Amino acid sequence: MTTSELQRQQQADLHKKLWDMANDLRGQMEASEFKNYILGLIFYRFLSEKTETRVNKLLEEDKISYAKAWEDKELQAGLKDELIQQIGYVIEPNYLFSNMVVEITKGDSGKFDVEMLQRAVNTVTESTLGAVSEDEFQHLFDDMDLASSKLGRDVKSRSKLIAKIMLNINDIPFLHDDVEIDVLGDAYEYLIGQFAASAGKKAGEFYTPQQVSKILAKIVTVGKTDLKNVYDPTCGSASLALRVGKEAYVRKYYGQEKVSTTYNLARMNMLLHDISYQNFDIQNADTVEEPRHLDERFEAIVANPPYSAKWSSDEKYLQDERFSAYGRLAPASKADFAFVQHMIHQLDDNGTMAVVLPHGVLFRGAAEGVIRKYLIDDKNYLDAVIGLPANIFFGTSIPTCILVFKKCREAEDNILFIDASKEFEKGKNQNRLRDEDVEKIIDTYVNRKSIVKYSYAASLKEVKTQDYNLNIPRYVDTFEEEEQIDIQTVKNRLQEIDEEIADIDIELEKYLKELEV
Repeated sequence: MTTSELQRQQQADLHKKLWDMANDLRGQMEASEFKNYILGLIFYRFLSEKTETRVNKLLEEDKISYAKAWEDKELQAGLKDELIQQIGYVIEPNYLFSNMVVEITKGDSGKFDVEMLQRAVNTVTESTLGAVSEDEFQHLFDDMDLASSKLGRDVKSRSKLIAKIMLNINDIPFLHDDVEIDVLGDAYEYLIGQFAASAGKKAGEFYTPQQVSKILAKIVTVGKTDLKNVYDPTCGSASLALRVGKEAYVRKYYGQEKVSTTYNLARMNMLLHDISYQNFDIQNADTVEEPRHLDERFEAIVANPPYSAKWSSDEKYLQDERFSAYGRLAPASKADFAFVQHMIHQLDDNGTMAVVLPHGVLFRGAAEGVIRKYLIDDKNYLDAVIGLPANIFFGTSIPTCILVFKKCREAEDNILFIDASKEFEKGKNQNRLRDEDVEKIIDTYVNRKSIVKYSYAASLKEVKTQDYNLNIPRYVDTFEEEEQIDIQTVKNRLQEIDEEIADIDIELEKYLKELEV
């Protein structure tokens, strides 16, 4: 089974579970609200199971259960210290997800209710107060309001509904080594995809398809197995940065996300992927206007910024070291190049940056043309332009491209153009890149191949003659000659058709006369 087939199977299994859970909540609240409960509970289950695994290891020699050890004040204090040091938080034995599931299965005789779950969630946050991990765990569950009347009018009805969700979540296999999907990210995309109208947002703002993530990750890790750090300035659910970690060992993850709910999702996702709280730094603020990592330089940068977003484009930014050298600012109605300029500033001299953008950045003029010329002519940072198929992102059918930047380029005399827009698998709602499509893109990029109707390494002189317009068809000729038409053959065929019509008319006339009799 190929990776993409395995992903599809795992997604189908996950989606069925999510659909069942969504049906339980549908009609009681908006999709944008109930996704917060589902994702929050998936994450709580993970934290709980991680706690159990670590505690079992700590108590292995003592041959004593977690619940029994917790009754001993001295052992309890030691366990708390170890858990805070090793995983950054504490979940008490009676608040473990597995224990609450046991109580749920007991029915009316069980101790579970939403108030118990609320206490459990609160203790996670409270356990980190004053610890190094405090910032990484604060407000993680703020979007999961267990006292909301939308869950039910009283504790009993709310408890019954949440119990059904927890039992469904208990069956999701998301901790196995062969899991190829980003469970939180994929769950988020699916929930928004099914209920986008009521949610009012599109998952494309936050989520990048796995195959596109793989392309970006492979590009920024070419020739490297160990990265000092990776950065995503518009990190959404953090799936892009985490994908880089599948291609190389990443010592520290950095990210920034403007939307608070998605910022919480990113931190959850880091922890769910077993990234220690000490090894990631994700901030909640507008990246362009409130940057939080300006003193850092990154060996790998990946991003899928919101397309043509608005920003202030205030003249004060002409004094900002990220933008001042260009002499122009990205237009207020299209922040695409503002994100690019920010990332270029953050890129280390030995680093690689790969960013997904709309095609407009390749050819739009005015300020964007000036910025594009500076990046190519003055700095020689642009390494490759890769055109992707249309309709591969949820929420938008527009074609996109990947721009690759390096500050110290080996191939200093050319820019590689790849037109991968026609090689994909057509889907019912979205097109998909197959494994072979991804491999072809990466192989072409790594070896800088010129392939007829697919790729071309254009010299900087050629790009200059095109006035720094990067529209891919200017460099990769994909024109297909139409088959020549034999006029005489067509004329003969038309004559034959006329004769056939005349014969049919005669036949019809004969039948009509018989009917009149």
